[in-house]
Parts: sequence; structure tokens; C-alpha cells
Amino acid sequence: MTPEDRSVKPDKGMYYIVDSRKPFEQAVADLDAAVRRHQFGVLHVHDLGATLRSKGQPFEGECKVFEVCNPRQAANVLARNPDLNMALPCRISVYTEGGTTRIGMIEPGRMLGILSDDPALEPIAREVGDATRRMIDEAK
Repeated sequence: MTPEDRSVKPDKGMYYIVDSRKPFEQAVADLDAAVRRHQFGVLHVHDLGATLRSKGQPFEGECKVFEVCNPRQAANVLARNPDLNMALPCRISVYTEGGTTRIGMIEPGRMLGILSDDPALEPIAREVGDATRRMIDEAK
């Protein structure tokens, strides 16, 4: 990676991030409930903040990363391109930044659009993106 590459700022349209007025743990609980209401599974929740601190790394905030999946949609993606297994499952994060609780994700459609030019993936990514944005909005 060249120094020029490191200076490139990520496209803000790649992310869907909302601020929450809720305390961190309440937003975490509410996201978990919203994911399940939308018939996605929570495969795992990584407590990134705790992991970093346990490894001796300074991390003042909180960050939990949810791995979520809709099995039907995941199977549809993998049927089109098995290599996209590396982009699954979807991740939604609840984290604190500057004293504010935030909930966000990388937009599924944007991510799959970078990884594949298969137009059949567009409606799948759109449906998953719509559902995950609703989950985030419900949890905020």
C-alpha cells in the first residue's frame, strides 16, 4: 500500500450509521431483538472493546460487532458466487464514539457491488440492506 492509498478517505455512502440516545448496553439489547424480529439469526457477537483491552491494547470506548445472517439470502448469494463466502455474514456494530452510542454497518449492496459484477446479486443485496437498515433504525 502506498502512502497515497492510506490517505484516501472511505466513501461515506459505504456506511449506514445512526446515532442513538440509548446507553450502549440498551442499544445492544435492542439490536439483538430487532435482528431476531426480522428473522435473521445472530451467529455471534464479538465484544471488540473487551478483546482489545484483554490483549493489553488501549481502547476507551465500547464496541460489539454482531454477525447476522438470513440463511435463505446467504444461500442465494453463495449459489451465484461461492467466493462471496468471505463477505458473509453481515456485520452490524454498536459502538461508542465521543460519548455517543452509534449503530452502523457497511451497506450490503455497495460491498457486493465492489466484489462482484453479477446483476443477479443486486436484488438480494437490496433486500438484505433494507432489512438491516430497518433493524438498525428500530434499535436506535
